[in-house]
Amino acid sequence: MNPKSAEKVQDLQYFGEFGGVNPSISDSSTFTFLSAKTMFDTFEGNTEGCYLYSRHSSPSNLYLGEALAALEGTESANVFASGMGAISAVIMQLCDSGDHIVSSRTIYGGTYAFMKNFLRKFQIQTSFVDITRLEKVENSITPKTKMIYCEAVSNPLLEVADIKALAILAKKYSIPLVVDNTFSPLGISPANLGADIVIHSLTKFINGTSDCVAGAVCASTEFCLSLKDVNNGAGMLFGSTLDSLRAASILKNIRTLHIRIKKHSENTMYLATHFENDGLKVVYPGLQSHPGHESFKHQMNQEYGFGGLMTIDVGSLDKANALMEMMQKENLGYLAVSLGFYKTLFSAPGTSTSSEIPEEEQRQMGLSDGLIRFSIGLDNDIHATYKAMKKCMVTLGILSNQTEMV
Repeated sequence: MNPKSAEKVQDLQYFGEFGGVNPSISDSSTFTFLSAKTMFDTFEGNTEGCYLYSRHSSPSNLYLGEALAALEGTESANVFASGMGAISAVIMQLCDSGDHIVSSRTIYGGTYAFMKNFLRKFQIQTSFVDITRLEKVENSITPKTKMIYCEAVSNPLLEVADIKALAILAKKYSIPLVVDNTFSPLGISPANLGADIVIHSLTKFINGTSDCVAGAVCASTEFCLSLKDVNNGAGMLFGSTLDSLRAASILKNIRTLHIRIKKHSENTMYLATHFENDGLKVVYPGLQSHPGHESFKHQMNQEYGFGGLMTIDVGSLDKANALMEMMQKENLGYLAVSLGFYKTLFSAPGTSTSSEIPEEEQRQMGLSDGLIRFSIGLDNDIHATYKAMKKCMVTLGILSNQTEMV
């Protein structure tokens, strides 16, 4: 575990060109060289610290990458124009035609679609398994397996991966463990638990303002450099480069991540506990009823809590839609995908962020039509929020009007 991650990010110091407290933004697509030989060496990847072309790297992206490496406790980090840009680059860097991936069955819909559908073009196969059952994971490994892939806390079912156990298993077969930590930054530190590569959608909690799309890969210096190789680097050749202006913006926002994560977790724990006591079917890793509760506790950095995501199953898609529309009308949040915003966001994953997964497979994994995913916001008076949400549920018959309104 890495409880000092926030302090490491806070301690990074970059002065602007004229002494500004924020680093100057490198608003250039290309960079000059004092000699032709230095340009040649940079193309060959032999000159660390020189900038060539912003698709390769830029000072603003480098600053953000260093902050993310400090956050996750890795040697290095690369930033990308989206979370999917980061995920696809890692997969294509590790896999060749005919290779195999073992992945969690519950992952972000875009990741699922990329693995199941797009990778078929390259004869790369994926086995989707219950990541919480190590024997199933091990039984799925073949001589062609090039990675084990999971989310620390899965989207949208909030299953908790035992990263330390998975890392031991991955090392047994000499394959990397790749962990998407988008749902649990600061709360869980996968690299310190043995993960080889940690991925983030920076769009979500790390940026926190729902105003840009970005991604990151935190890993060894060797792997991060391989992604930027001008001849064979998937990050370089796919061109999923983060704009310098956005990198600078995210770097500013990451400084308050520790404060925001604590509040997200505190508010979500409050709502999850109260709604479970009201008799609703609530899933949240902080609840003792959650199957992965103990696993999360053993892995977590305790001061940051159990995260800002919870789900409630209200029984049907019609009820879910009606509740979300009513909560939005009452200004309790927004009917929108994504997460990590200051305002609560809610959506029905089966018809939105997980719609790429066929309905039959959704049912097999326990993703029901009535499931609502909540990304709980930074409300100052969470008890008032609870009472207002509960009133909506009583109005729609999701909760009985006999349930005490406290």
